[in-house]
Amino acid sequence: MTPTGKYFSSSSLNVSVLGVIETETPIVDTSTAIPLLRETFLPVNPRFSSIMCTDKRGRRHWKRVHVQLEEHVYIPVFPGGLSPEAYDVHFQEYLTKLAMERLPLNRPMWELHIIKYPTSNSAGTVIFKLHHALGDGYSLVGALLSCLKSFNDPSKPLSFPEYRQAPKASRRWSFCEKVPRFFSMLQNSVSDLVSVLLRTSVLIDDVTPIRTAEPGLEHRPIAISTISFSIDQIKHIKLKLNATINDVITGIVFYGSRLYMESESKGSSNARSTALVLLNTRAISGYRGLQDMVKSDSKSPWGNHFALLPIPIPKSKDATSPLEYVLKTKKLVDRKKNSIGVHLNGLLLELIRKLRGHEAVARIIYKMVMNTSVAVSNVYGPTEKVTMSNLPCKGVYFMVVNSPQNMFISIMSYVGKVTVAVGSQKSSIDNQLFMSSLEMAFEKILKAADGVH
Repeated sequence: MTPTGKYFSSSSLNVSVLGVIETETPIVDTSTAIPLLRETFLPVNPRFSSIMCTDKRGRRHWKRVHVQLEEHVYIPVFPGGLSPEAYDVHFQEYLTKLAMERLPLNRPMWELHIIKYPTSNSAGTVIFKLHHALGDGYSLVGALLSCLKSFNDPSKPLSFPEYRQAPKASRRWSFCEKVPRFFSMLQNSVSDLVSVLLRTSVLIDDVTPIRTAEPGLEHRPIAISTISFSIDQIKHIKLKLNATINDVITGIVFYGSRLYMESESKGSSNARSTALVLLNTRAISGYRGLQDMVKSDSKSPWGNHFALLPIPIPKSKDATSPLEYVLKTKKLVDRKKNSIGVHLNGLLLELIRKLRGHEAVARIIYKMVMNTSVAVSNVYGPTEKVTMSNLPCKGVYFMVVNSPQNMFISIMSYVGKVTVAVGSQKSSIDNQLFMSSLEMAFEKILKAADGVH
């Protein structure tokens, strides 16, 4: 078992991921579920057929077992004859319960839930629940996508957006130019390393409408909602600002968070708040096939290969307009890119693991997450329409659950749109108001971009 896998299955952290597939047509026949799991899902990785074991020396490892697939498939029964709006309530209650329940340790750590009832968003819903010890978002979403086929040509592999690196400068930097750039990178790296260390004890976010600082948040019920934005409109904003799509999406999420905070508590939009961005650390230029991920020499290996990157959420007073707010966000993200702090943090955690064990590292990660306001994860999805067991898919998103924060935000693209999913504590955050704030942020930024010539 990888060190990060041990962190996510420790006494401090017990984190799972929900992968949600929304269908365009009703789910009538569920008999294809078992063959799909046996022939497509299980072969993706041996961990899906393994349980977590501990040897006499206290070391954890994966042990292959025979999988009783019927024990992993759940088909809930709701009252019949209701409207999609009424089924929204039942679906949300089921999703909340599913997020709170812990996966059994005596069988492989995943489940499949098939919701046959229509909601306002889809005719049916399929939910995979997987323990984070099995892999990171890149790996687990890849496993989920292995169960999907191209709508137009099932024989062809799915297509994904390409990771485009920034173009290299056409001229060479002189020695006099390289020196200040090097020292700037060094200063940023040291600052990031110190910042991470302080976040476990001293550098703590303010209490705000999105952070209550209460203990045990990972055990409390959450509400999960989604909102989708047009990629074409995001590209329109991107071109106006000379930014990236990720810059724009992050700006929308941060700006919407500040709008929500101010609407709930006047002045809180200027409080100290930090987002933990889950950064994929694989040295890749795009998605690889699952067969490549499980190779020993793969450039995009299976497992948990990510880092936590703390990014301050710009305060409302730091920007006079929606576009300036996005540019402020871009500046902060670019500054983080000019740093090797992520790699230094990884080396430090590895040193602590060797000296004090994985439980000590898990406690550090727990405190870091608890002392910040929100976690954000971004995963690329298919650029083409897909099907699952001949059911056309309307939407795909994911959510990390059992995290010691009031809110987790995931971002995933699919066929011309970007879906933002928000998992928030029911007792402390008005989920619908927060989603409205995200929509308002997008509309304000788009309107401002339309005015730029």
